[in-house]
Amino acid sequence: FINQQQIQRIRMHSITDVNKPLWDQSTFWGRLRHFAWLTDPRSVFASRAKLEASRDLILACRSGAVDPRTVPEAELIRAKQLFESAYHPDSGELQNLVGRMSFQVPGGMALTGALMAFYRTTAQVVFWQWVNQSFNALVNYTNRNANSGITSQQLMIAYTSATGSAIAVSLGLKAFLAKRAPPFAQRFVPFVAVAAANLVNLPLMRQAELLQGVQVKDENGNQVGTSRYAACKGIGQVVTSRITIAAPGMLVTPFIMDRLETARWFARRRAVLDAPLQTLFIGSFLLFMVPTGCAIFPQNSSVSLQQLKRFDEPEYAKLKAKGYSDGQKLYFNKGL
Repeated sequence: FINQQQIQRIRMHSITDVNKPLWDQSTFWGRLRHFAWLTDPRSVFASRAKLEASRDLILACRSGAVDPRTVPEAELIRAKQLFESAYHPDSGELQNLVGRMSFQVPGGMALTGALMAFYRTTAQVVFWQWVNQSFNALVNYTNRNANSGITSQQLMIAYTSATGSAIAVSLGLKAFLAKRAPPFAQRFVPFVAVAAANLVNLPLMRQAELLQGVQVKDENGNQVGTSRYAACKGIGQVVTSRITIAAPGMLVTPFIMDRLETARWFARRRAVLDAPLQTLFIGSFLLFMVPTGCAIFPQNSSVSLQQLKRFDEPEYAKLKAKGYSDGQKLYFNKGL
């Protein structure tokens, strides 16, 4: 995964501190490079033993038991990549394979391709929206801010509501367009349903953050409080990122397929080629859009005390009592 040329480019960034990203996270370009590296779909093929060895090395470097400068650069960078792609940044727990952001390209292309190819009957719409929202619910839960707990009952309510909303939007829009628009317009039903479901799925699956708030820290990483406004801001940013990730593939692919259907060679093989080609096109878009969507906002998002004064008065009062000024920024993990 890491060749000598890449190592030379990375050398300008210090890796003596394994806690720091390899690229500057204050710029979009730095975040894009970071998430392209972090969401590399090839990481999902790493064995459990390799993941555990990477975790042990990174934790040993963090604790001071191992000096990072004594570890070959390629080995250290690879261990850092596997550790950060597979273990939750808050809890340190190994994430389930399907929920990892490195699984978004293979998982997303298969499910989105099916949504785009099988939308003509009610049964197809219901089944694939249910499968897709089940996948999204698992991703949303896996990439939540893990410092906020959620009960099994809350999870079940959130999952049912999110899945139901996606199916309802899909069926309602399909019925509406069937009477008022040409068949081509129905190709966009899956995207509208996915966008609407994201607006429901994410907040519900991460409702504990909205109810309890998320931990906010000062510039030195010290926890100074919890904020519900920070939770709202973080979840809003993730919703925007998710819709951005899905939009190009789901909006451009219908035009590509519509053009292909005018070709005689495709018309003769449509039953065989339709779903595979749509899946391939979606995957090509996701390969670029997953890191792009993740890079829109910094992973460690920030709020100022001035914002808390306006939107989260109780927390603002506590922080003012501790001596923090209105212009000071606090930071929190927005999730992915």
